[in-house]
Amino acid sequence: MQQMRDLLRSSLVKSLGSLGALDRLAVAWPVVAGHAIAERSSVTELNGRVAKVVVSGDAAWLDQMRRMTPQLRGDLSKVSGVALTDILFLAADATPVRRSRPVPDPHV
Repeated sequence: MQQMRDLLRSSLVKSLGSLGALDRLAVAWPVVAGHAIAERSSVTELNGRVAKVVVSGDAAWLDQMRRMTPQLRGDLSKVSGVALTDILFLAADATPVRRSRPVPDPHV
């Protein structure tokens, strides 16, 4: 199964060459992220070398994607051919989700 996935990714990389950077990212996202994540998110912007991904659903999906950022960034760069330095995940209501936000203390 992994060999088939690698073959498909390789073919996708070659076929994306004529598209702009944002379109390459958007097409590569479902391949890189997988069905469950891609169903709840999409690449919407590219600012410099930072991709913005809008995520719908509950906070658990945002947390999961944040934990996967290094892997997703590397795979998305490789498959799309777009060199990324980061992925910024945004809630569907367009509120930025910070990677290192403090957890509120319920006892304060």
